[in-house]
Amino acid sequence: MGNDQQPLNGAYYGPAIPPSGQPRQSHHRGRSCFCCLFGVLWKILITLIVLVGLAVLIFYLIVQPRPFKFYVNEAKLTQFDYTNNTLRYNMALNFTARNPNKKLSIYYDKVEALAYYEDSRFASDDVITHLNSFRQYKKSSSPMSATFSGERVMLLDSDQLSELSKDKSAGVYDIFVRLNFRIRFRLGDLISGDYKPKVKCDLKVPFSNNATSTFFAVTKCDVDFWN
Repeated sequence: MGNDQQPLNGAYYGPAIPPSGQPRQSHHRGRSCFCCLFGVLWKILITLIVLVGLAVLIFYLIVQPRPFKFYVNEAKLTQFDYTNNTLRYNMALNFTARNPNKKLSIYYDKVEALAYYEDSRFASDDVITHLNSFRQYKKSSSPMSATFSGERVMLLDSDQLSELSKDKSAGVYDIFVRLNFRIRFRLGDLISGDYKPKVKCDLKVPFSNNATSTFFAVTKCDVDFWN
């Protein structure tokens, strides 16, 4: 017959299988591209951080922003009687707020004063509201005042009563006043968002009446922008 097949000398295993190295090369190439992209993004992020840091530094060097300064100039206490767990009081304070900045003005939008005796709050007063809010210009000072008058139920323990007795004998009362501010800064036509600093005043307020005139030492208060 004409189509005789030649006998096979060995086993037949089918067609040759192509080498499997190509998929491995594709996997390595994808991983390499991802690492390259990550490196580029990381460099961009570092560059942005450096630029923002430089911008903040340049702004600080040019503007030199500083917090306002705050003083209690006068304090008059004409009543501070504690009987039957009730404190009856009458105290007036005059403040001065000083803006030391050469390029920034300050908007005082709201100021609330809280008065404490022996860690117990006994009075509050709205020093600045939207009705009397104002703008304080550069390198200037502005007066403020607070009046605390009324009565408050307070439960004082034996130690606190002892301190009250000492203060009454000395004619000078240790009164702590905290003021909560809401302010904004202005640079040219740019106005910042709200800042809410707290001012803390440790006062030694002398008791006074119509018969005596007692000296009060001007007291500088602590201005805290972060708490």
